[in-house]
Amino acid sequence: MKKLLLVAALLTLAGCSKVNKENYGKIKVGMDKTEVEAIIGSADSCEEKTLHTNCVWGGEEKNITITLVSDKVTLFSSKGLK
Repeated sequence: MKKLLLVAALLTLAGCSKVNKENYGKIKVGMDKTEVEAIIGSADSCEEKTLHTNCVWGGEEKNITITLVSDKVTLFSSKGLK
């Protein structure tokens, strides 16, 4: 019974992902990182470079990738959003 509840909870969370086409459409160049996080939550990973930071929300098959300079969106792209 506990396993069934755990599986149901995980499926519910997976269905409620904020990494979707609707939220991707809300992201704009010039937004602060905090504004982006208000829309799609915290990044799953970020890699800091010398002059910019690349952050990814989501996984290999479905994601939103954003490049930030001084914590402002400069570039963004998506993969696998429906």
